[in-house]
Amino acid sequence: MKKTKKTELLAPAGNMNKLITAAYFGADAVYAAARRFGLRAYADNFTTEELKSAAEYLHSLGKKLYVTVNIYADDRDISDMPAFARELAATNVDGVLVSDLGVFSVFRENAPSLDLHVSTQANVTNSEAAKMWAGLGAKRIVLARETRLDDIRRIREALPENVEIEAFVHGAMCIAYSGRCLLSAYFTDRSGNKGECVQSCRWEYGLTELSRNDTLRAEEDARGTYLLSSKDLRMIEHIGELIDAGVDSLKIEGRVKSEYYVAGVTNAYRRALDAYESGRPYPAYLTEETEKISHRGYTTGFYFGEKGGSTGEPKPTATYDFIGVVEDWNNGVATVEMRNRFSVGDELEILSPTDSFGKTFTVTAITDENGRMCDCADRVQAKYALPVDVPVSKYDILRKKR
Repeated sequence: MKKTKKTELLAPAGNMNKLITAAYFGADAVYAAARRFGLRAYADNFTTEELKSAAEYLHSLGKKLYVTVNIYADDRDISDMPAFARELAATNVDGVLVSDLGVFSVFRENAPSLDLHVSTQANVTNSEAAKMWAGLGAKRIVLARETRLDDIRRIREALPENVEIEAFVHGAMCIAYSGRCLLSAYFTDRSGNKGECVQSCRWEYGLTELSRNDTLRAEEDARGTYLLSSKDLRMIEHIGELIDAGVDSLKIEGRVKSEYYVAGVTNAYRRALDAYESGRPYPAYLTEETEKISHRGYTTGFYFGEKGGSTGEPKPTATYDFIGVVEDWNNGVATVEMRNRFSVGDELEILSPTDSFGKTFTVTAITDENGRMCDCADRVQAKYALPVDVPVSKYDILRKKR
């Protein structure tokens, strides 16, 4: 199927700072949640007034905002849903992601102006399911992470041209099928299907022989084996194949992750997507960029028929630390909001959507908020001034190699 428009790069936002970061580093659209009915209850999330402001901000940049309302609802949720749907319609957001048929029905009746996107939680893995949702009025299908590349092509062929396909390209993978997990609810009474997952799949497990109460640890390394902890998805080297298969929107996971994560991943995929759409070869340095950001190893998931890389690292790793966010730059001096300790003599690298990306400089002096010179910036979120001979801009990020 010949594409008639550019592919969308879709980034996560757990709060307004992350939304601004995503937009600055090149996202075409951002997805976020209200304070209820989304699957990331422990992100900061947005009030309806904040969603309205966020939508206005993104629209001023020619970008879009989608809101997740993708819990599996019970009747207590449904009773509040009509009023909530009308509230969201008034915010002028560009679409709502839902996974529950009842929620879908409530939004169609009470907020008919809103485009409805079918969440990955709805578990669409085949063309018949996609056609069913399209027939109900869905404007976009977010495919389950378990969908293979060949199946995406068949789903695209089965759908009307005006129904879009969205697919994940980067971020955490759930060991359960499309996130339908009961472990968190079983162990902690916090349901992943209500947005309260404690990520119990990341815990260490063993095999217990009950009659003797002996526990066997299946040793993988000195830290043990994390049988249910999946590697992270990374498709940056394969976005052309996804686009050729019919994907309209490339989605990055991570609403509860840091500004640095949002900036780094969005920047890398923006550059990869721009290279693809301009006919240039894939910039190989972008693969290394994804190593600089927090991750649990990488896999291409199920796209090529793999098993999802189910055994990963117990804790995230990264090759660089998030040092600070640039607030201003004048006459060769940057004002930086500190996030991790840095000192005179440190070499810092610039993360930016501009030509300053990847350039480095050595910290030669640090001045604190009171105008005092200091050898070390050690107060989190305090403002520090430092000479930077490379042009930097507001929202650029400084990082340091570990």
